[in-house]
Amino acid sequence: MPTINLNGAQKNYGVNSANAVSDLDLEIRDGEFMCLLGPSGCGKTTTLRMIAGLENLSGGEIRIGERVVDSVREGVFVPPEKREMGLVFQSYALWPHMTIERNTDFGLRLRKLPKAEREARVEQVMQALDIAKYRDRYPSQLSGGQQQRVALARMLAVNPGVLLLDEPLSNLDARLRLEMRAELKRIHKEFKTTIVFVTHDQWEAMTLATTIAVMNNGTLQQMGTPNQIYDRPANRFVAEFVGSPPINILELDTSDMTDIAREAAVFLSARHPALKGIGAIGIRPEAIGYTADKAQIPPGSFSGEMIVTGVLPTGGSWILELRSDNNTLFLTTSVLPRVEPGSKTHFYAETSALHVFDKAGMRIAEADALLGAAAVN
Repeated sequence: MPTINLNGAQKNYGVNSANAVSDLDLEIRDGEFMCLLGPSGCGKTTTLRMIAGLENLSGGEIRIGERVVDSVREGVFVPPEKREMGLVFQSYALWPHMTIERNTDFGLRLRKLPKAEREARVEQVMQALDIAKYRDRYPSQLSGGQQQRVALARMLAVNPGVLLLDEPLSNLDARLRLEMRAELKRIHKEFKTTIVFVTHDQWEAMTLATTIAVMNNGTLQQMGTPNQIYDRPANRFVAEFVGSPPINILELDTSDMTDIAREAAVFLSARHPALKGIGAIGIRPEAIGYTADKAQIPPGSFSGEMIVTGVLPTGGSWILELRSDNNTLFLTTSVLPRVEPGSKTHFYAETSALHVFDKAGMRIAEADALLGAAAVN
């Protein structure tokens, strides 16, 4: 499948309404697994529907290779059935009166493929998705995860150039979601299909995607690899949306800074006077260490003393809540904490782990070089 390009794509549902999508520039390369990530109402599903041809653009254009499939200026609109794309909805949309085999070959029958070719193709995808043993059953006789496999098999059977998935795992329980994530990774590797996946679940995006496009209020906030999105967020929205527990934010652009924020401001200004216009500092919970012995703090780290107010087990790790007079920090550790609530401890974070944002909430790129942040891919 050629590269899909959205150039200045815009969608508006009324003269007096805000844009659902505004001036979106997006490139989806052949064989890519792209996740459109963001909160409800950010425009990610609208973007998917515009790519599929279920929504007309209000402005801009969409190209597949050199072919324009939607352009307001040129008056071009290619209908969904001629875009060679498969769409899997949040609801599986299986035919309840058809067997699993008939559901799977439904698209091939519409295309009037010869019987032998149709049967071979259906057998291939059913075996690949481990649903061949259910061929004579009906959707109501399958679990949610099995129905999801059937919906995917139906789309893969017609061999679409692009597979569009609109939050397909949101109806599954935690275990099935994990299994289906692994299944989608395998499908992408085996079939080499370009996949565009809509989700509000950051961990789905981080574990599945080769590229993530983070959206908010109809605009693209950042596009990059999972590591780039997590380790080098372009702005505060991305930093705060991606990560669990959320990133710790120290507000510096206020008249009533907290004690820890004030210490951070003094720490940075003393070491890096070239850094100006700082609005906030972010520290990921896993980047914070703690020790009862101040002498154990690594040299050059940003540190302070706080009180442990919570030790929260999460299974394979623990979350520690630390408080000072007017600040709260969260840190995570995979080692059983040897501290008790009410005890004092010293926290610390290496300068390379600090995320520095300006007063508009944008990342200060110059700070990365000064603080020694490692490059990410």
